[in-house]
Amino acid sequence: MDRPTGLELWVADAATAKARRLTAAVVNATFGSGYDWLPDSSGLMVRMVPAGRGTAPAAGGVPSGPLVQENAGRTAPVRTYQDLLRNQTDEALFAHHFTSQLALVPLAGAARMVGAPGLLIGASASPDGRYLLQTRIKRPFSYVVPAALFPTEINVTDMSGGVVRKLADLPLRDDIPTQFDAVAPGPRSAQWRADKPSTLVWAEAQDGGDIRRDVPIRDRVLMLDAPFTGAPRTLVDVKDRFTGIAWGRDDYAVVRSQWWNTRRETRIAVNPSQPGQGRVIVERNFQDRYNDPGEPVMRPNAQGRPVMHFTADGRGVFMSAPGASREGEFPFLARMDVASGQTERLWQAKAPYYESLVALLDDNGERLLTRRESRLDPPNLFLRTRSGGEPIQITRFPDPAPQLAGVTQRLVTYKRADGVDLSGTLYLPAGYDEKRDGPLPLLLWAYPTEFTDPAVAGQVVDTQNRFTRPGGISHLFLLTQGYAILDDPKMPIIGANGAEANDTYVQQLVSSAQAAVDAVVAMGVADRDRIAVGGHSYGAFMTANLLAHSDLFRTGIARSGAYNRTLTPFGFQAEQRTYWEAVDTYTQMSPFTHVRKIKEPILLIHGEADDNSGTFPVQSERFYAALKGQGANVRYVVLPLEAHGYRGRESVMHTLWEMTRWLDQHVKRAPARAAAASAGGE
Repeated sequence: MDRPTGLELWVADAATAKARRLTAAVVNATFGSGYDWLPDSSGLMVRMVPAGRGTAPAAGGVPSGPLVQENAGRTAPVRTYQDLLRNQTDEALFAHHFTSQLALVPLAGAARMVGAPGLLIGASASPDGRYLLQTRIKRPFSYVVPAALFPTEINVTDMSGGVVRKLADLPLRDDIPTQFDAVAPGPRSAQWRADKPSTLVWAEAQDGGDIRRDVPIRDRVLMLDAPFTGAPRTLVDVKDRFTGIAWGRDDYAVVRSQWWNTRRETRIAVNPSQPGQGRVIVERNFQDRYNDPGEPVMRPNAQGRPVMHFTADGRGVFMSAPGASREGEFPFLARMDVASGQTERLWQAKAPYYESLVALLDDNGERLLTRRESRLDPPNLFLRTRSGGEPIQITRFPDPAPQLAGVTQRLVTYKRADGVDLSGTLYLPAGYDEKRDGPLPLLLWAYPTEFTDPAVAGQVVDTQNRFTRPGGISHLFLLTQGYAILDDPKMPIIGANGAEANDTYVQQLVSSAQAAVDAVVAMGVADRDRIAVGGHSYGAFMTANLLAHSDLFRTGIARSGAYNRTLTPFGFQAEQRTYWEAVDTYTQMSPFTHVRKIKEPILLIHGEADDNSGTFPVQSERFYAALKGQGANVRYVVLPLEAHGYRGRESVMHTLWEMTRWLDQHVKRAPARAAAASAGGE
């Protein structure tokens, strides 16, 4: 509970509906939630503010001396991070606020301190409650990478904090290659095996973490049993980067790996009791929505740890999948055979509903708790049986915005000039009649995505069985102001057969936008003179590029974007090459380079405290200055105290007001382009 002096920890009894306080206002949640349940639910592991911490160091003041950074010939490329430490004052403030004291707080009795205070970035108890896995960062701090890459110790301790096994003592990791699958050498992803009392599992790169090395094995997954005095055993070697494990039982678990450059996902069935070998059961493009096998259904074991839910005969595992297809999204429950990896569907949602599995309520997977919605019905929980019968509605949440109930939506499909299938969701205001009302002013709101396979990029999924209501700073609120909206029209940037997608970014982007505009104009719901484009983050970057390289839109709205790629020289979004490896691509993709081509009005909005990598507020600040210097029609709005997304009520309302006002001025009430041109305008 949030108190004026800090965070308190309370516990509520479900049977009596009574709550009581466990701690004073001493919970330290700077590195996460600040607490975790112990395996036997007898109490909680809490990160507390150290006793006698005192007041925070004073910020500002006269610097004690110059700030010096030096590199002696070491190659250390770093992507652009936000909110880094900047000076000795920041270091002192960081140490003050983020240092915590680990404590065991029973539901009945006094708290017991565990070890010494420190910069505890993670702590978890073994399933049997005998050991703790602690991750602590230490000095020297860095001004170029975030805290997770500071020097780090990973230790197994007893419940008093005494070190039983030092798993890793990692140095500052400011020299990891910038490619997506690059990692630091040494142990990583340390975790407890969920189905054993106290077995530690982690991964180690076999290529030094450098994807440029040609090796048959990228990662090795290792296990070590208590008391952690022996040598670790190899659970399995994987050809790509280890991404996680779904634990099941002593003879069955599923290890996952991915490789970004090929978008390959591999799932390997392993027998933990006979480690060293594995059997591939899935190998696929992880962007392929049509053939997504889903995820194993998990349930808590006796220690409250998630393990796979096996069928009653033990020969299968229940799987829950999204069920996307061209016809729509129809989630399903399946049984995956442990021996063969083959699946059979046991239950699937049916039109007009989108119904997804929340939980299995018995060992046989016969009784299901689901979350069901439709285009007209808000999401609610239902109880159903696979054998048939009408489902029983458990909750009755009403429509949160009934004034938008009359809004219509439809899937729009069309083709790009190069033959790639595209789609978007068209929303029309309540009460709109095409014959009576004719074309409407329209906002196209999008976000580009990179692909390696044109067939996957062109997958179309009908979402008409989803209940849609806007919230926060959603552009869908403009439906109440008489605008049509083409939401999420696909903007695939494809690099097939090893080609770099971004080398043809502008051409593919404009071609996708042209196809979307042609589609809505052909439908009669929009006319070419009253179409705007907008987006957030990479969508803002897209917006500026479309205004620079096409004449399709009357105006643009760009929120929290980045516009000068020389300010993100070690990669951005899905671009892994550095600026010096792809100068022409960085230059061509930067709207800042093409400011003189932007003739249409543009609204820039940015959070003052943007915390997203690459989208520094200076991006919008300098882009505005460049546009202003070229005589552009531009408005620049900075939202105080807001990060990459805007959450404050005042900021949300002001953002919606800015967007509505801007579109009313430049789209709804704007004269036709031909008339404006004859009058000496655009």
